[in-house]
Amino acid sequence: MPIITKCDLPANEILRKEQIQILEGAEGKDTVQIAILNLMPKKEDTEIQLLRELSNTDKKVEITLLNVASYQGTHTSQEHLQKFYSTFEEIKDKKFDGLIITGAPVEQMEFEEVAYWEELEKIMKWSENNVKSTLHICWGAQSGLYYHYGIQKHLINHKMFGIFEHKIIDNNTPILKGFQQDFKAPHSRHTGIDKRDILKNPELTIAADSDEAGVFIVENKKKNQVYVTGHLEYDANTLDDEYKRDLSKGLEIQEPKNYYKNGIPDFSWKENGVKFYSNWVNEYVAK
Repeated sequence: MPIITKCDLPANEILRKEQIQILEGAEGKDTVQIAILNLMPKKEDTEIQLLRELSNTDKKVEITLLNVASYQGTHTSQEHLQKFYSTFEEIKDKKFDGLIITGAPVEQMEFEEVAYWEELEKIMKWSENNVKSTLHICWGAQSGLYYHYGIQKHLINHKMFGIFEHKIIDNNTPILKGFQQDFKAPHSRHTGIDKRDILKNPELTIAADSDEAGVFIVENKKKNQVYVTGHLEYDANTLDDEYKRDLSKGLEIQEPKNYYKNGIPDFSWKENGVKFYSNWVNEYVAK
């Protein structure tokens, strides 16, 4: 089904070349309204990844891109943000079927030290009554668990970087409908969540975890908040790009685990990403 975006969004032409149907501009009838709070530095890359995944559902999805007003990054032009993004103040009186809060490269900072933390708190508070289902990704998941449930993140000994095996813990969760009991997913982070902190909270359920990568998918009992510590939206080359970027900067970085086959990225989680985002839209957002 088509994705509805703003006219002339650069991602549109890239996705059209992949045979993804894009409609521009007009607000459609019978659409699923999803806002994406994009906190990633290279916002255009994240736009493509998420729009690609959201196009795999049987719903017509209309996208509103959001950006924080309290921080100005340098990796995405202000012209792009002004033309294609809205601020929270501009949409706070609206209601949405879904909200995605992305990761951000601030995970080694304390939450309150992040320049836009107060604004993010307002958005997460607003989401409780104005969004049917909120999907939190990576640092977005950590910040959501901290804000809503007081669960702190912790530094890990080395970057969790690569493709890891996961297992389903909650066999009844719709978010993992169609998944194999053991499945693969990417991670790229320096911090994690302690499983014991999740288990102590009666409002939370672990849907999937990994012996090596730890807690992966957490849901609240109301099923209106989903927390994912990894990146099922990543495309085939994202980890490769991150690895080469860090090498070029002289950073201490290990090769992403279980990722390269004969030196070529192995897109082993592709079908899992499609299933996950389809399940989120069909079973949580559009119901």
